[in-house]
Amino acid sequence: MKIYAVDVTREGKWWMVSIPELDGLTQARRFSEAELMAREFIAVDTGTPIADVAVSVSVAVGAISDAGARADEIRREREQAAELEARVLAESKRLAHDLAAQQVPVRDIGELLGVTFQRASQLVNS
Repeated sequence: MKIYAVDVTREGKWWMVSIPELDGLTQARRFSEAELMAREFIAVDTGTPIADVAVSVSVAVGAISDAGARADEIRREREQAAELEARVLAESKRLAHDLAAQQVPVRDIGELLGVTFQRASQLVNS
């Protein structure tokens, strides 16, 4: 499947959607519509079913030429943080259970884990 490069920029109230390979230009009111507008333009221009049209979007807003790349990096980091949080929670539960099995008081478990005793209780009882 061919992937078309699409450049999205902000002009006034509109997102301008440029498809340089086809010398095409369309617009969208919301950024969330930009990719679909590009895919529809490409489908009509090339006679390709829209399901077979793939795009790679780059975004620039004023002097921020790398807005899309920066937003992608933020999303990746957010996903990594969520994965790390899930691993930390699972390990916290395991340690809380192990400590409780050794008759360690919930307040001390909380202190060891750096959480409140209420949270330690939740971990022990989960």
